[in-house]
Amino acid sequence: MTTFVDRVELHVAAGSGGHGCASVHREKFKPLGGPDGGNGGRGGDVILVVDQDVTTLLDYHHSPHRKATNGQPGAGDNRSGKDGQDLVLPVPDGTVVMDRDGNVLADMVGQGTTFVAGQGGRGGLGNAALASARRKAPGFALLGVPGEERDLVLELKTVADVALVGYPSAGKSSLISVLSAAKPKIADYPFTTLVPNLGVVTAGSTVYTVADVPGLIPGASQGRGLGLEFLRHVERCSVLVHVLDTATLESDRDPVSDLDVIEEELRQYGAGLENRPRIVVLNKIDVPDGQDLAEMVRPDLEARGYRVFEVSAVAHKGLKELSFGLAELVAAARAAKPKEEATRIVIRPKAVDDSGFTVKREDDGIFRVRGEKPERWIRQTDFNNDEAVGYLADRLSRLGVEDELMKAGARAGDGVAIGPEENAVVFDWEPTMMAGAEMLGRRGEDHRLEAPRPAAQRRRDREAERDEAQRAYDDFEPF
Repeated sequence: MTTFVDRVELHVAAGSGGHGCASVHREKFKPLGGPDGGNGGRGGDVILVVDQDVTTLLDYHHSPHRKATNGQPGAGDNRSGKDGQDLVLPVPDGTVVMDRDGNVLADMVGQGTTFVAGQGGRGGLGNAALASARRKAPGFALLGVPGEERDLVLELKTVADVALVGYPSAGKSSLISVLSAAKPKIADYPFTTLVPNLGVVTAGSTVYTVADVPGLIPGASQGRGLGLEFLRHVERCSVLVHVLDTATLESDRDPVSDLDVIEEELRQYGAGLENRPRIVVLNKIDVPDGQDLAEMVRPDLEARGYRVFEVSAVAHKGLKELSFGLAELVAAARAAKPKEEATRIVIRPKAVDDSGFTVKREDDGIFRVRGEKPERWIRQTDFNNDEAVGYLADRLSRLGVEDELMKAGARAGDGVAIGPEENAVVFDWEPTMMAGAEMLGRRGEDHRLEAPRPAAQRRRDREAERDEAQRAYDDFEPF
């Protein structure tokens, strides 16, 4: 059964905002109570938070779809809807958040680091909030904005100071078990280690972490064996330790050739690993042939510039010298690391001439309007309500969309699309000569719309029939 997962696809959906309410206060002896529709609640966010108690992405492997709660709609008597509850998802320290194209959105390192993976939609305004001196009793409310939906890729990169790399069965797991309190699975067959193991080592006043990465083989950087899946766990480590087997039973292997193979795989993988400080550990010197081979290859390795330690994880030989040697390199790497400064709040105001939207004529003759405000206003509009559509036209006109359409060469009857191509509202543009609440008729109607709603048209037809019947009655003269 899978117990460790370090890469998952996560589908998040933030909560949608609640719709605003269109209501008129009704009370005995108060026929003109005025609008009292409340605002809709905000949708919940989806938030990723680093939690030190979480070490794997297994939960999201089994349940990749996560959704926050929606905001509640507003109600009459100026009652606002309840906000949706944020969905907080704990992730391991060292999680990298990317989109499907591989673009890094967040590198989450450090307890409590947060990233808003999905922004909740804002709630729609009720008609009480939309009332003005001219529009005293709006017959509409704004709809809630849908929550953000995203497909993310989460990758876990182990946060450790030292990484043990080498062939399978080189003794990495045994070494980390005696250097620290870690208890990895140990056996005498290849690929015993199937997941990275972390151990904490104390050497004098220095405390550092060591990561045991599953064994590498030739071609690991191209996906052979388990190397490609776990090489990412080496990226954050400050020091690389080559654990070389001096008692291997394979006739075509020796410590020097093993070192060359692993170095080539690290070079092909890249990610800056070629610049990390390295040391070499000659393991299994408790075996007689292993001790002889270690003494034979040590001069060659030191001639290449490596610092070499001869150890035996089984006999506990050379471990103290190794732990203090690693502590020295870790301390030097920490000292060379630039100090983190306190987060500074940077305010970047928009340019004075930034209208907040763009108008572009496409090849098919459609004029496409893109911008945060126009696209949000479109989503908030109830197109079954003529007054709401008229209010949208007023907002777009005040924003300057009509002026930009004219500058772009749009004429009456041209197609205009607001929003992205896959989810746009398209209509035939008619320049508005007059705008504002003075153009309103009864609640829910707007005289500027030539094609009224069917319900409004039926109501007008019934009223016309009643007026005609009343006139016929008034003109009737009895014999």
